[in-house]
Amino acid sequence: MDQVIFIVWRESVEALLVVGILYSWLSASPAGRRGLPWLWGGVAAGLLFAGLFALVLLGLATWLADTGQEWFQALMGLAACALVVQMVIWMRRHGRGLQRELESGAQLHVSNDHWWGLLVLVMIAVGREGSETVVFLYGTILSAQHAGEVWPMVGAALAGFGVALVTFWILQLGGRLLTWRRFFRFTEILLLLLAGALLVAATDRLISLGVLPTLVDPVWDSSWLINTEDGLGKILADFAGYRAYPALSQVLIWGGYWVVVVCLLHRSSRVGREPRPVVTQVA
Repeated sequence: MDQVIFIVWRESVEALLVVGILYSWLSASPAGRRGLPWLWGGVAAGLLFAGLFALVLLGLATWLADTGQEWFQALMGLAACALVVQMVIWMRRHGRGLQRELESGAQLHVSNDHWWGLLVLVMIAVGREGSETVVFLYGTILSAQHAGEVWPMVGAALAGFGVALVTFWILQLGGRLLTWRRFFRFTEILLLLLAGALLVAATDRLISLGVLPTLVDPVWDSSWLINTEDGLGKILADFAGYRAYPALSQVLIWGGYWVVVVCLLHRSSRVGREPRPVVTQVA
């Protein structure tokens, strides 16, 4: 459940950031306050879209045969890995100007009384975060559904959202210890580690399907030092893709992943420095 708490926490803070920026801007003027019901309508629509997306994925997985489910989960793992990397790179490039972009988009809709446009803007922003959460947690959701452990996962998701509310409140205070810059820097490292774990999990499935050759299996046996059943080993397996008996192909793919990530981060840093969203205090 650690992955559930972390992903819901990280994505919820990002969604709260978007909603907080728009709420503060709309509340600053009488004309803008007329759009507040449309803002909350967009939030509800975005959450509804994410929920429907989750149901579609679960329904599709149930409909597929055993081999089809293995293929689908492998492809979802690869998609989630790519999505995490894309999200981190996007925030590095656009994080600093996020408030300006959101407010300029809202200004256009408010000045023309296009409230539906504002609703769609918020729906897309919230729905994107919710859909990303669904994709990241797809395997966990499916496992919980099959094992009849849906409610513990729901509890973990609610805990993650509660921590996100507290985190957002602390960030809004503008303290020196926890700033938006430090928050995004810390969580982007964890997200990239998690993306590596998703990639390794996908290679596990591809090897079991006979699509990916092992080359050498295993390359080493480190179970005597750290096993993946519990404790530190399980945390490393869930969040960094650690394997006690890795195949050579997995090691090469994991290493190639980090080479690509480092190159992309270096390139994005040249386009614009680290994200530092300027957030107006939420009234």
